[in-house]
Amino acid sequence: MTTVNIWPELPLAEWKDTYETLHMWTQIVGKIRLALTHLENHWWNSALYVTSRGLTTSAMSYHDLLLQISFDFIAHRLIIETAEGYTKTIALRPRSVAEFYQELMASLVSLDMPVTIWTTPVEVPDRTPFEKDQKHAAYDPEYAQRFWRILAQTSRVLTEFRCRFTGKVSPVHFFWGAFDLAVTRFSGRPAPPHPGAPNVAQFVQAEAYSHEVSSCGFWPGGGPVNEPVFYAYAYPEPHGFKDYSIQPPEAFYHTGMGEFLLPYDVIRTSNAPDETLLNFLQSTYEAAATSADWDRNTLERQRVTTSLRHE
Repeated sequence: MTTVNIWPELPLAEWKDTYETLHMWTQIVGKIRLALTHLENHWWNSALYVTSRGLTTSAMSYHDLLLQISFDFIAHRLIIETAEGYTKTIALRPRSVAEFYQELMASLVSLDMPVTIWTTPVEVPDRTPFEKDQKHAAYDPEYAQRFWRILAQTSRVLTEFRCRFTGKVSPVHFFWGAFDLAVTRFSGRPAPPHPGAPNVAQFVQAEAYSHEVSSCGFWPGGGPVNEPVFYAYAYPEPHGFKDYSIQPPEAFYHTGMGEFLLPYDVIRTSNAPDETLLNFLQSTYEAAATSADWDRNTLERQRVTTSLRHE
């Protein structure tokens, strides 16, 4: 069996063009999922999920039929599958967003499952509609796969962290708008109206942040951050949150983003990456929950020994 680096290097500058193209491809697939699903809390119905080979919509309903769209970053294919046994495959290779969009939509039509989406990208400054986007056309399979491998390992650790909480908590899921993998805990209390964010409709933020949260995840970087990072934030941010003592020592509060950040390379080079990442997740959650006076005795699970998993 070939050994792979499960926490590979991902320097932003080395794959920026692929990143931007893949971001638009995931937005197209994500918007298809959004069009075919009912609204769930905080737009959870729009997200994608990590698989053993890439990212997937999971099963979606097309009237009384089922289909699923998945990115395979090992074979570098986009796969459309239906419950009737039909499959369409699109190669993941250097091609424009416009070409990818046209082939994907044509594939759905050929399956008698035409879908209409709003083709303007979200949460990015460049609002060129998908069908007109010839600028983004890069695909480096090595870096696309590295990104997915990081998502896969992060999803594994986030899932362990998620299981420590018995209150309302999101799935571990990939949001194609911001291009990040996240899990979010809720105190159970409503939140004040969100002030809004660039390139995001206000009604989107109102639903996303209707309740008090402590959220964390992985983001490959961009804008004010020129490296991949793990992040954690609270909304609304409670007094004392940014000054709370967190772990590991390399983590810091980014004033411009209003989040705690931990450079990915700290985890990649750690002798105990799981433990280091869990310390970051736990300490930043405690910063939010303690500062905001969450009912932690009710919301947190008593630790269970790992041996119980094998009985």
